[in-house]
Amino acid sequence: MKALVFHEPGRTSWQDVPDPAIKDAADAVVRVEAVTICGTDLHIVKGDVPEVTPGRVLGHEAVGTVVEIGGDVRTVRPGDRVLISCISACGRCRFCREGRYGQCRGGGGWVLGHTIDGTQAEYVRVPFADLSVHPLPHAVDSREAVLLADIFPTSYEVGVLNGGVRPGDTVVVVGAGPIGLAAITTAKLYSPFRIVVVDLAESRLAAARDLGADATAGAREGPEQLVEDLTEGLGADVVIEAVGVPEAFEMCTRMVRPGGRVANIGVHGKPAVLHLEDLWIKDVTITTGLVDTSSTPMLLRMLAAGRLPAAALVTHAFELDRMEEAYDVFSRAADTGALKVVLGGPWHDAVAVPPQEERVR
Repeated sequence: MKALVFHEPGRTSWQDVPDPAIKDAADAVVRVEAVTICGTDLHIVKGDVPEVTPGRVLGHEAVGTVVEIGGDVRTVRPGDRVLISCISACGRCRFCREGRYGQCRGGGGWVLGHTIDGTQAEYVRVPFADLSVHPLPHAVDSREAVLLADIFPTSYEVGVLNGGVRPGDTVVVVGAGPIGLAAITTAKLYSPFRIVVVDLAESRLAAARDLGADATAGAREGPEQLVEDLTEGLGADVVIEAVGVPEAFEMCTRMVRPGGRVANIGVHGKPAVLHLEDLWIKDVTITTGLVDTSSTPMLLRMLAAGRLPAAALVTHAFELDRMEEAYDVFSRAADTGALKVVLGGPWHDAVAVPPQEERVR
C-alpha cells in the first residue's frame, strides 16, 4: 500500500510500505476513506516529537471501513464504516478504568502515528478496536466525521472542560487554528458572556468571527490591552492556549484574572517560562492534558443532529495520493487560508437510495 512515511525532521515521502495485518486479537484493519492532517503532525515533521522514529507512518485521524478484525473484537465487523479515534484504549489499566484513555498504560494512549504506524495511508491497523473505533451513521459525511477523531474532542476536553467554562464567563482563545476554532464552537455550548480570539492571521480571525467569536485581535495588536479593556481591568475567566509556542502560553498567563483558569492545549516543543513571581498570589489554575476522547460518542450524536459546525472548518480537499501537497498547503496556512485539509475520495455528496422495489426484495 501507499503511506506517508517520516524519515527525519523536514523530510517525509508518500511511498510503498507493507500492508498492515492483525497482530493481536483486539486489532482491526481499516481501509482509510478520509484522513486529515493535525498541527501535531507538523510538530513531528519539524522534529518536536522525538519519540517518532524514522520509518513511521504518520497520522492519527481517519474515517474508513473495517476490512478485518481479530478474534476478540466484538463491537465492529468487516464492512462497518467507522471513525478512528486519535487515542487507543486498552480498557483494563487504571487510567482506562477512570476514562482517562489518553494516559493508557496498557499499550494504548496516543500511539497511532506516534509509536506505531498511523492513518495517513491506504490501510491502518487499529489496536484495541472495541474502544478505539466508533461506528458511523451513513448520513454523517466523512469529511465532517474525521474532525471528531481529534480536534473536537481535544478542544472540548482539554480546553473547555479543563478550563471550566461556565455561563457568563469571558473566554479568551489564543490561536485560531482548527483546535482554537473548535474550542470556540464547544465553549459556546456553555453560554459564555464573551469569547475573544487572538491569532496572527487575519483569515483565521475572520473564521473565528464567522464561528461566533465576539471580539478578535491580532497577536501583535495589543490583545492583552483589549482583554483588560473588555473586562474592566479584571482579566479573562478562562484562557485557552491553542498554539504551542512559549510566547502564546506566557501571554495566556498574563491575560487571566485572579482565580481564573488557563487551559493549555498546544503541543510545546520548547520550554515556556512560568512566571511564578507574578502568578503565585493570583489563585490561578493551569491545566495541561492529552485528549481522552471519552466525549467522542456524545460529539458524534451532536454532529449527526446538525449541532456541530464541523464542515465550516474544512477548507481544502485532496485525493489521498496528494498527501505531500496537502501538507504543504496546511503548513502555509497564513498564505493559503487553510484551516482543516481532508484527503480521500472521490467524494459522494448524496447517499444513494435504491428504488422501492429493490428495497423490499
